[in-house]
Amino acid sequence: MSAIRFGMDLPDPGRFDWHLVRSFLAVLDAGSLTAVARATQTHQPTLSRHVAELESQLGAPLFERTGRGVEPTALARAIADAARQMQDGAEQLSRALARGREAATGTVRITTSQVAASYLLPLVLARLQQAEPGIQVELAASNALANLLRREADIAVRMVRPAQASLVARKLGEIPIVACAHESYLRRHGLPRRPDDIAQHRLIGYDRDDTIRRRMAAMGLALPPETFVLRTDDQLAYGRLVAAGAGIGFVAAYNLRHWPGVVPVLPMLKIPPLPCWLAVHREIRGSRLVRRVYDFLAEAIPAELAAGADRA
Repeated sequence: MSAIRFGMDLPDPGRFDWHLVRSFLAVLDAGSLTAVARATQTHQPTLSRHVAELESQLGAPLFERTGRGVEPTALARAIADAARQMQDGAEQLSRALARGREAATGTVRITTSQVAASYLLPLVLARLQQAEPGIQVELAASNALANLLRREADIAVRMVRPAQASLVARKLGEIPIVACAHESYLRRHGLPRRPDDIAQHRLIGYDRDDTIRRRMAAMGLALPPETFVLRTDDQLAYGRLVAAGAGIGFVAAYNLRHWPGVVPVLPMLKIPPLPCWLAVHREIRGSRLVRRVYDFLAEAIPAELAAGADRA
């Protein structure tokens, strides 16, 4: 056997191939090229070539061929511990890379209406934080529909379907709209029994927005403007008026679970629901980070809407 010169003829670290060491350790542990090939489904010529290349770089043989397999040389035994340390390091690196692929990190900006931002999404985003602690969320409460087009947000939760071709939209469900009032108001003014009774109550409506009146008219209830004794176009203020017992209002059912004492009235009043849409810009839906949040919202929001509907 040729002399072994430790510390000499070592592989160039910049060109070192980890696959050679992995094949070397496999053969060292198995004692046979054939056994390794059979266990790992690797071609035996490939293993033999890896060992030969490593021997060439070291300038000395690593194995002596015998009739029953191979026997490690003194050099093989001398480098075995260092090779195993490399193997452990490679496995740790592989696990770290896998965790990195599984864990999403970064910032995602979500836009939705003021009401949804205040009452629908907080519980959803709290669960997202627990499931994905590496994701930071910016929540933009705005009724403007152009946020995604101007790239001011990554994901939008909207109650109208985006019409822009550059946006990808997914319908998450229907949001029930209910007539409701605080128990304190009902104690003072009584409980309406029939839809016609509503005209005799103090109603909370919108100011310049005539959506409620138009919807009531479509159901055969023509209500003059003066029937709505309190009017505001601010959605948050509208909800607080209902919760304060100021009158009967018309709100998304998911709000009621956040307003103790507010109960639905006139269940026979079938107010058309609002659709709930999840939208993302076509160009960024391929982002792993955005996709992770998009998929989470697509599953969590319908569950939250269902819980709100059960409360109503």
